[in-house]
Amino acid sequence: MLLTTEQMATFVARGFLAFPAVIPAELNERATEELEAILATWGTPDRPAAPGSGDPLDVIYAPPSAIGEVLRSPVVAGAIRSLAGEAPVFDHDFVHLRPPHDPFGQHLHCDAMVDPLTAFDIQVFYFPHAVAPDGGGTGFVPGTHLRHVHETDVGRYTHLLGERQWVGPAGSILVFHQGMWHRGMPNPGDRARLMYKIRLNPTTTQVRQWDTSDLDALDSGPGDHVFARFRMDSVAGLLRRREKWMGEADHRLELRNRARLWRYLTGDERFDVDWYLTRQELRVGLA
Repeated sequence: MLLTTEQMATFVARGFLAFPAVIPAELNERATEELEAILATWGTPDRPAAPGSGDPLDVIYAPPSAIGEVLRSPVVAGAIRSLAGEAPVFDHDFVHLRPPHDPFGQHLHCDAMVDPLTAFDIQVFYFPHAVAPDGGGTGFVPGTHLRHVHETDVGRYTHLLGERQWVGPAGSILVFHQGMWHRGMPNPGDRARLMYKIRLNPTTTQVRQWDTSDLDALDSGPGDHVFARFRMDSVAGLLRRREKWMGEADHRLELRNRARLWRYLTGDERFDVDWYLTRQELRVGLA
C-alpha cells in the first residue's frame, strides 16, 4: 500500500504521517508481550533476536516475531518503501516505557547531530495500546524537521505553538522524518505507556518510490505562484501549509526548504513554490 502524492507532499510539509489503528488487536497483544520481553532483557546477552545496525530490514525480526509482523504489515511496509526506498537497513530501535504518574518526561530533542544532507532517514513509532490525552503520548512539533539542530539544542523549549501530543487508538503508527523535534511527554495517567521506535536508513534511491499515478495531476509546475496564478489543490498548495509557530519569515524559509526536498524526491529540478529557489538560481554567476 504505497503512499499517494498527497501523502508524500504532506510528509514533506509537516515531517510526519499518522496511521491510526492500522494494526489489529490480536497482533497488538502479541507485540506487547514481545516488547515487554525486550524491556526485561535490555542491554543483556539474553535480549531475543536483537538486530544489528546495518542489517537489512527484510531480515530483522524474522517470523514468528510480532514486531516483524507489524513492520511488514501492508500500511507500514508501504510507507517505509515510499519514503526510504527499496532496501532500507536497520539503524537502531528502542522500547519506550513511560510509567504511570510520571511527572518528568523528556526534553524536546532531535534524534541526530546536525545533518546538512537532503537524503533522510525515517523513524517509525508504534503504539500497541490506546494512548489517552493524559497517557504520556509522544509530543512533537510539526514542520520542524527541516530546521537542522543538534540533538538537545532545543531542549530549553517547553511550550511551542502548534506542538502536538499523540493521542490515538491501539495499533497506531506515526512515521517521522529524522529531523522532527519530539519528546516523550509526562504521563499523569494510571496506565504505563508503551511505545516502540525504529530508525531506518535508505541505501537506494528515494526518488519516486511512492504511487506516482496522481503526481501529474497535482504538479502545476514552477509557475504555481501566490503572486500570480496558484492552486490550492497542487503539491505547491500542500507545501504552503503554515504551522502555528511560524512567522512570515520562518514560513518563507520553510517553503524553500520544502521545495528543495520535493526536488530531491521527484528528480524534478524545475519544481518550485512561489519562485523562492528559482529566484536564487537565476542570480548564480551574476556580479
